[in-house]
Amino acid sequence: MNTSAMARTGRSRARRAARSPVTRGAARAGLTARGVIYLLIGVLALRIAFGDGTQQADRSGALAEIAREPFGDVLLWALGIGLVGMAVWRLSEAVVGSVGPDGHEAKKRLLALVRCGFYAFVAYSVLSFAAGSGSGSRSSDEQSRDVTAKALGMPGGQWIVGAAAVGVIVAGVWIGVRAVRRDYHDELKLGEMSPRARRLVDVAGVGGGAARGLVFAAAGVFAVRAAIDYRPDRAKGLDDTLRSFADTPFGPWLLALVAAGVALFGVFSFALARWGRV
Repeated sequence: MNTSAMARTGRSRARRAARSPVTRGAARAGLTARGVIYLLIGVLALRIAFGDGTQQADRSGALAEIAREPFGDVLLWALGIGLVGMAVWRLSEAVVGSVGPDGHEAKKRLLALVRCGFYAFVAYSVLSFAAGSGSGSRSSDEQSRDVTAKALGMPGGQWIVGAAAVGVIVAGVWIGVRAVRRDYHDELKLGEMSPRARRLVDVAGVGGGAARGLVFAAAGVFAVRAAIDYRPDRAKGLDDTLRSFADTPFGPWLLALVAAGVALFGVFSFALARWGRV
């Protein structure tokens, strides 16, 4: 067998592995785990909007909420393993391409690689929390301020933080626009869904995606301010970003609306786990 034939055989095997039931199961487990976390963050933010601000409305707060439930440790380990599955699925997309006509494009693979790194980090933090090491218990606000402070201390730190912040804003706008345009339809097996299910998924997809994009963009704006003022304390994580919506002229009602959207994104993740093209 010549070299080109061996290469084709290797790529074919890689594609079969990426489309195997194990990989698809890992993807669905990861989407379900993501849905649980976003749903809980949305519920915690709703509590803040209605006067209960004792819990962090971010990943650490969601994990602490789970830990207090019966069999909480088991649930935390299951979530962490599910998120590992998400990272593995995104890695397979980066290596062999994703489902869809443009799934093999370089930009799609690069985006999948970025997502793989993100979910690998999230999985690590969840598993660390489950193991009791404490590294997954730091709030998003603390992490955001620490990262910003370290970046600002580097040569050209203001430009680095500013560029990263603008990237987060652009990502937030992109997420929101894609949700409103319902681009996620390409990721769903629409033929397997009833008309009622499609309507409900559209409510969750549009509302959840728009709220998620808004939160990303708002966090990016705060990071831009931190860069301009050279003050890492102005950077905000998920919890402080969500709370900031209550400080607008619309008061806690805007926070409640955004929180409901974040929870809807959790529901949308469940829908992807059920009907997604993975």
